[in-house]
Amino acid sequence: MIQTADFHIAELESMKKYPKNLFFIGRRELLEKKKISIIGSRKPNLYARDKTYELAKKLSNRGVCVVSGGAIGVDAIAHKSAGAGNTIMVAATGLDKRYPAINKNIIADIEVEGLVLSQFEKGSPSTRYNFVLRNELVVALGDVLVVTYADLNSGSMRSVEYALAMGKEIYVLSHRIGESEATNRLLQEGKAKAIYDIDVFVNEFAGTEPVDKKNDDDFLEFCKSSPTYDEALEKYPSRVFEAELSGQIEIKNGFCKVLL
Repeated sequence: MIQTADFHIAELESMKKYPKNLFFIGRRELLEKKKISIIGSRKPNLYARDKTYELAKKLSNRGVCVVSGGAIGVDAIAHKSAGAGNTIMVAATGLDKRYPAINKNIIADIEVEGLVLSQFEKGSPSTRYNFVLRNELVVALGDVLVVTYADLNSGSMRSVEYALAMGKEIYVLSHRIGESEATNRLLQEGKAKAIYDIDVFVNEFAGTEPVDKKNDDDFLEFCKSSPTYDEALEKYPSRVFEAELSGQIEIKNGFCKVLL
C-alpha cells in the first residue's frame, strides 16, 4: 500500500531542496540502517556485473542496506544481490507504476520485503527530469556512492555531480583502459577512490562480521548477476547445460536466470 512519508529523513537534507512530497511502500525501518548507494550503466560489461553482484551481496551480508534506482543493468543487479529485504529502491515514477516493466518482479519483491521511495504522485510518468530528481535522492540516502560502470556523458555522471556537491566520498571499480571511461576519468582527476579488493572495502565500510554464509556454488552466484548465455558458457562451459537440465537456471531472452 502506498503511504505518505510523514517522517523526516535526515540524509535528504543534503539535497538542493528537501522533497516537498515523499511516498513509500514497504519497511521504513530500513532508513535507520547504514546505507550505501550503488549505481552504474544500464549495459555494464561482464566484469562490472560480476563485481557489482559480489559487492552488493557482501555489503548486505554485513547488514549494510543497498540503495539504487531500480533501472536495468547495475541498479537491478545491486537490488537483487542485496536481497529484497535489505535494499531501498528510489523510483522515478509514481508508486502505482513498476518501472521499468522488465524489473516488475524485482520491484514487487522489494515492495513486500524492502522499501520503495518516490517523490512523485500516483500516475506520474517516467520523464527525463524525474530521473534527475530520482538520482539526487539515491545519492543523498547513501553514506557513500559507488559507481561500478559508467560511460562518458552518462546519467551516472550526473549522480556523481550530486555526490561531489554533497561532499560524499565516491568509489569506483578498477577497469581496464577503454572500459568504463567515465569512472577511469574520475580516478584520473582525483574525484574518486578505486576499489581494488572488495573484501577490504566491505571490511572498512561495514566493520562487522557476516550475518550469513556465502553460497558455495560459484556458478549460481555468477548467474545471479544475469550474465548472457554466451558469457556463462564461456566462463563455466561444463555447468550451463547441466544446470539448465536440472532446473537450477533458465535461459530467457539470451540471459541466464537462477530458479533455485
